[in-house]
This record gives sequence, C-alpha cells and structure tokens, in this order.
Amino acid sequence: MSSRVAALWNHPAGPKTIHFWAPTFKWGISFANIADFSKPPEKISYPQQCAVTCTGIIWSRYSTVINPINWNLFSVNIFMAGTGIYQLSRKIRQDYLKDKE
Repeated sequence: MSSRVAALWNHPAGPKTIHFWAPTFKWGISFANIADFSKPPEKISYPQQCAVTCTGIIWSRYSTVINPINWNLFSVNIFMAGTGIYQLSRKIRQDYLKDKE
C-alpha cells in the first residue's frame, strides 16, 4: 500500500471505525437535498431544512474541536449546511419576496 492509503487506513477516524462510516453514509442526506432542488419551493419544509442547516453548522464546528479532526465529518456537514441554506433561501423567496416582484 502506498503511504497515503496506509495513513488513511490506519487513521483513528479511518475506514476501520464508525467515525468514518457514519459521515460517509450521511452524504446520502446531502444528495437527497440536492435531488430536491428541482422540487417546487412550496413543497419545501421549513422545519426539515432548518434541521439540516443547523445540524450541518453544529457538527461542522464539533468536527474541528475533536481530536483527531475528522475531515470527512467536517466536509459532509459543511455541504449539508450549504444545501439547507440554499433550500431555505428558495422557500423564503417564494413565501416572502414573490409578491414584491
């Protein structure tokens, strides 16, 4: 094995631990949120998107203060926060700014 693959394999948050697989499967939530970009804004849920956004923000911060830093957890949560913010902005534009246009 190359040194980079060996380093990843033996990392405390590597593929031999739940600290790797939980964030990896969490990417499914982000991809589902991307699939919902084509959904009409009136079908977007405020509580769901607030939960996705807050989860992304809170766990992004947490992933940088734990030791060792879990970059997989950080990246998935930054992505979750971004997709949640985008969906919330679509919903807010639909509900509050549509009448002004």
